[in-house]
Amino acid sequence: MASDHVTDGGISEDAQQVIDRVEKEKVDFIRLQFTDVLGTVKNVSIPAGQIEKAFNEGIYFDGSSIEGFVRIQESDMRLTPDPTTFEILPWRRHEDGASARLICDVIDTSTGEPFEGDPRYVLREALSRAKDMGYDVNVAPEPEFFLFEEDENGRATTKTNDAGGYFDLAPKDLASDVRRDIIYGLESMGFEIEASHHEVAQGQHEINFEYDDALTTADNVATFRTVVRAIAAEHDLHATFMPKPIARINGSGMHTHVSMFTEGGENAFHDAADEFDLSETAKQFLAGVLEHAPAITAICNPTVNSYKRLVPGYEAPVFRAWSDRNRSALIRKPAARVPTASRIELRSPDPSCNPYIAFAAIVHAGLDGIDRELVAPDPVRENIYDFDEAKREEYGIETLPGNLGASIEALEADEVIGSALGEHVYENFIEAKSQEYEDYRVDVSQWELDRYLETF
Repeated sequence: MASDHVTDGGISEDAQQVIDRVEKEKVDFIRLQFTDVLGTVKNVSIPAGQIEKAFNEGIYFDGSSIEGFVRIQESDMRLTPDPTTFEILPWRRHEDGASARLICDVIDTSTGEPFEGDPRYVLREALSRAKDMGYDVNVAPEPEFFLFEEDENGRATTKTNDAGGYFDLAPKDLASDVRRDIIYGLESMGFEIEASHHEVAQGQHEINFEYDDALTTADNVATFRTVVRAIAAEHDLHATFMPKPIARINGSGMHTHVSMFTEGGENAFHDAADEFDLSETAKQFLAGVLEHAPAITAICNPTVNSYKRLVPGYEAPVFRAWSDRNRSALIRKPAARVPTASRIELRSPDPSCNPYIAFAAIVHAGLDGIDRELVAPDPVRENIYDFDEAKREEYGIETLPGNLGASIEALEADEVIGSALGEHVYENFIEAKSQEYEDYRVDVSQWELDRYLETF
């Protein structure tokens, strides 16, 4: 969060530090970054000389041109830069200077208040609710991605540039140098990288960064995707966060670890006396996420393609259960390096989601579980993938929605998650995703032509 201290010039100390750094680093252009309802990063570029004006007055833009923002008759929006998010873009440095970015909050010019359609505002509201209940929320995602070769026209293919597998080393993992450059770029933008490795599928990679408060982490996810794509492009590769770009191999997930801390700095999810080191608060939070999981799926798995990943047999969770021992359940209680690091891991999200509204939905679901004192089911320690339907029914294990249409219906039926998004984001998200699913439903795929055209 920005500093409240104000300089003689009328701006915060954090903003003044940015202005000073812009001059010192010879920054010539600054990208004012925000995201639309669907999570696509947008930006308005300004000359460095406009930075003080941006902090003092904001920068106006036409919101009607942004997906899911406002109608044309309500188009004026204002970007207010968050000075704590200033970073130099590592791929935009040059001999005479550099370019930088600032993440912005969006202001509704008709009211002067935060725009309720701004996904960053939606997450702020969720975290404010947690704060009112005495909690700060930390999140740590594990985004996966594929690296593909480009064709002679610079367009993406689905041809991988390596034959590596899980944790392979060079020479099979030919993209290790690309990952190294991505990590250097991320570190130069303030990321603390915990680990990186080749994932299970050919061409698939994972880079894990240090947990942080949920808002900073959502900002980091948006930044991560931008950095990965930009640096991959410098290697003539295309990076994609599409959940399932290649059939019949593992897709890309974004397993999301969540913990909450009290105002005194204690881990609210930890209880040393519990068999699983989980407090009653953690179990209630977990129960809330399980109850609202179908609606959360629409937000955390927001594309038609997401449901090609969420099928049994490819290590993706589809069963509404939790476990402390295996990865077949929707929620896992990971082993902690120290007992006080107790947390839960939601394994369903994929990296195509809007991180701001995804984290907001998870937080609201968990807080609802705490509010209502929901009771978590017993953990399932067996491999649920081996269960037949009768055994799953015996254990009371239900599945996630099987397609985008079903998850949208679940979202429409869930008042808690709907209200978590706010009316504006909720309506525009439902409208966009319903249209996406309808377009998919009426389309005829190449698979159908290959299967049926000459058979019938």
